[in-house]
Amino acid sequence: GFIRPLLHRADVEVIVRSATLAELLAQLEAHTIDVVLSNVAVPRDAAKPLHSRLLAEQPVSLVGRPVKGAPRFRFPEDLRTVPVILPTHQSSVREAFDRVLDEAGITPVVRAEVDDAAMLRLFARESDAVTLVPPVVVQEELREKVLVERCRVPGLGERFYAITPSRRFPKPLLREVLAPYPAPRPPS
Repeated sequence: GFIRPLLHRADVEVIVRSATLAELLAQLEAHTIDVVLSNVAVPRDAAKPLHSRLLAEQPVSLVGRPVKGAPRFRFPEDLRTVPVILPTHQSSVREAFDRVLDEAGITPVVRAEVDDAAMLRLFARESDAVTLVPPVVVQEELREKVLVERCRVPGLGERFYAITPSRRFPKPLLREVLAPYPAPRPPS
């Protein structure tokens, strides 16, 4: 949704790069890219004046291939025996998910840990395990019933941010694209 308005403009060239957050932030600071899209906010720091603007917050679910006659998924109890594919420990969602399971005294059967949303999507489609993922990542598979939402994880969500450098005169196009997303308010 953030990029969509740019894709219909003849006066804009969109280049999308994937890399670690550290690599992308270094490119942002070097002014070789204009914005970083991330699921992690960066702290404000005088040495690195960057701003994180919240674009969206998505619920997180356990999804899997449909199983005919499968009983209703009981979260978190069923994770004692149902294998699960998880994002890696670098994910904020994973940290929160692990905390929920720790508090419930459950050690999950982890089939795989994946650090990329596209790979999580692939694993979800190809595995008999359930996968922890925001439904937006697998929306096509859910719509086509290749995957089903087994359980929306209560109280768990993933946030998506646009990270920009602090500029006295922000780029007009970037200001235009960010306009629908309210800027964070400074603490009182």
